[in-house]
Amino acid sequence: MVASPTASATRAEPKPAPAVAPRSIARLISRVRAEVMDALDRELAVHDMSAAQMIVLSTLATGEADSASGLCKGISYDPGAMTRMIDRLEQKGLVRRRPHPEDRRTMNLELTAEGQQLYPKLAAVKDAVLKRFLAGFSDAEVATLDRLLNLMLANR
Repeated sequence: MVASPTASATRAEPKPAPAVAPRSIARLISRVRAEVMDALDRELAVHDMSAAQMIVLSTLATGEADSASGLCKGISYDPGAMTRMIDRLEQKGLVRRRPHPEDRRTMNLELTAEGQQLYPKLAAVKDAVLKRFLAGFSDAEVATLDRLLNLMLANR
């Protein structure tokens, strides 16, 4: 059976992976992530926060997740460690657990008023750190980097 021209035109064949040193790219991505997280930890210390805690608050503030399991999936975090982190953020008065209205086994998470008030300050620190790491990049290069990293995520 011969495929119709429209069927083959609408179905894009995946491009083969380029001949590069994948370990080098993976190592660089890992190193950049570690350096960014370390810089965030240092800068956020004045707010008694860690980079990991800021990421949780950011994920809740932007509505990307509203439960511990959603946070774990969204930021690739261990469930046990996430429970302990939520406990710490709750003790700091930044996050609260609320029963899910339709599933009594699930707890929804939300920022408290204090968490909502602190979040913009943390976001400003994150933006300043990322700006420092992107110094010397043109706007077009930043857009290309963003596009390429998202493409890598889409290929997983």
